[in-house]
Amino acid sequence: MMKINIATRVDAPVEKVWQAYIDPEAIKQWNTASPDWHTPTAAVDFREGGPFSFRMEAKDGSMGFDFEGVYTRIVPHELIEYKFGDREAKVEFTPVDGGVDVRLEFDPEDQYPVEHQRDGWQAILDNFARYVEAKS
Repeated sequence: MMKINIATRVDAPVEKVWQAYIDPEAIKQWNTASPDWHTPTAAVDFREGGPFSFRMEAKDGSMGFDFEGVYTRIVPHELIEYKFGDREAKVEFTPVDGGVDVRLEFDPEDQYPVEHQRDGWQAILDNFARYVEAKS
């Protein structure tokens, strides 16, 4: 199966980048692809085998969904792997001079074009970088 790959650089220490990626309160702040959507609730049991659930919805209430899965592999400050439905994703954190490269690889779904999925996930990752940098 083809994978979709996206990446961003975050100008912050890896500890802060990592913490913002796994903290439910932080996730509610950055987990959106566009200003008209938000994540009103986020629950994280951050351990291998632990579940997570993020409620993503349009701010006008017209639509929403639960992004849910299970963490399958965690290497602190380096790697998070998880399953969501029958799909998998991998997030890598690589310290570089002045920051952290965050790379995300995930299985696409069949409903929407690959470009649409890549753009949406990239928008969320870019929002994550802005959030962490503003907090640092």
